[in-house]
Amino acid sequence: MKGPKRKPSSARWLKRHLADPYVIAARRKGYRSRAAFKLLELDDRFRFLRPGARVVDLGAAPGGWTQVAAERVRAGTDGGGRVLAVDLLPMEPVAGAVTITGDFLDEAVMARLEDALDRPADVVLSDMAPATIGHRGADHLRIMALAEAAYGFASQVLGIGGVFVCKVFQGGTESGLLAEIKRRFASVRHVKPPSSRPESSEMYLVAVGFRPEADRTTGTVSR
Repeated sequence: MKGPKRKPSSARWLKRHLADPYVIAARRKGYRSRAAFKLLELDDRFRFLRPGARVVDLGAAPGGWTQVAAERVRAGTDGGGRVLAVDLLPMEPVAGAVTITGDFLDEAVMARLEDALDRPADVVLSDMAPATIGHRGADHLRIMALAEAAYGFASQVLGIGGVFVCKVFQGGTESGLLAEIKRRFASVRHVKPPSSRPESSEMYLVAVGFRPEADRTTGTVSR
């Protein structure tokens, strides 16, 4: 019995996907997705995944970014790095990483992440993207809502000098959010890594040098 016939557009996408050199390379190197190369390229440029670093990977499934982060910070080895991967969807374990299933905005999940980190994070990663509906304005609002949520999380867990990497769409980050991020980080860049498909509107915000805020009433530093 034959399965349902694919639409011509789906067949073309599948053919292009299977011939994609990054898809082929990911399969050869054992990465779970071609997206792994985006993080590799970003880290090659900005050098934020250092051995021993504490990293949180938001929206981690299927785990391509988690694999790269675990390798580069030497998680689960004598290098002392630690990678926490969190997603609403269950994910196959990644060697050296801790996987948490749940919503990172949930207080119980946040508590588990903070316990597992045991000190402020060095890097927060977010390759999250919403299901698009084909309406540019609505899709932009959805990705920015995710970016804002990821930034809110990062501002709570990052330590001094920390790094925040987040997917956005071309057109840049919403001005209010971008202004807030620039206020809290020493350097903020929008980058399109070479492995990002040319037709894709995705870009990545790379914010380096997190500056926790001082509580004016107590003089203590709060993240």
